[in-house]
Amino acid sequence: MIAPGAPRLSRRLAEYGFLGFCWLATGLAILALAAILWSLLRQGLGGLNLDVFTKSTPAPGSTGGLLNAILGSVMMCAVAMLGAVVVGVLAGTWLAEYARDSRYGKVVRFLNDVLLSAPSILVGLFVYEILVAPLKGFSGFAGAAALALIAAPVITRTTEDVLRLQPAALREASVALGAPVWRTILHVVWKAARAGMLTGALLAFARISGETAPLLFTALNNQFLNLDLTRPTANLPVVIFNFALSAYDDWRRLAWAGALLIAATVLTVTIVARLFARESRPS
Repeated sequence: MIAPGAPRLSRRLAEYGFLGFCWLATGLAILALAAILWSLLRQGLGGLNLDVFTKSTPAPGSTGGLLNAILGSVMMCAVAMLGAVVVGVLAGTWLAEYARDSRYGKVVRFLNDVLLSAPSILVGLFVYEILVAPLKGFSGFAGAAALALIAAPVITRTTEDVLRLQPAALREASVALGAPVWRTILHVVWKAARAGMLTGALLAFARISGETAPLLFTALNNQFLNLDLTRPTANLPVVIFNFALSAYDDWRRLAWAGALLIAATVLTVTIVARLFARESRPS
């Protein structure tokens, strides 16, 4: 005969076991993140100095910094995000507001998800075949195009999901007042979803800021300061990749400093944007 409290005890033990497993997994994830951040701070802070922001990448044994790589990354990410935000927001709006569950919309949504999960090295090879090889030269614009192809699906997916979460009453109220659909989307739906859309853009920026593989096939690198994106352009991910594998201590210190700069930039932009989004909400 089974005791009356046995099923309740087994359920409670199962619940405690599941909670314990969740706490263990969370603790391991936090421990791994803390180890990564600690290594970045311990190794990266030692390489940070004024030369990092004022001098270009040096030859082995010479003094130098990461100025050319920083400027190259900023320019390529800016051009990439400009194109990715326009394409991603418009595509996500079309999927959420016009295509919805139509057959064509499902096909476009599926293709976007495929591109979202595509390895970045394949994107780099694709851009190499259509921009680098025909023009017979690496360039910053080719690197920006590769980064834009990686960022656009993230923004598209996030924009669609955020717009679908907005209540239908917003659209109905605007249309009932005589506003056309495009004005309703522009002034009502987008305004209500701007915080989520901004988060999608930040996720895309975080995704492309440290991409190395596509830039190896497109922008390559440049040891000198270059503001012309039609030529090979220095960038932090490729410089970190090259310097971290070198046999020179000064290059490895610069690689750690560059990795710390990328992590700090992504964290700062995310915090500032979230604070701005929170302040812009109506009280």
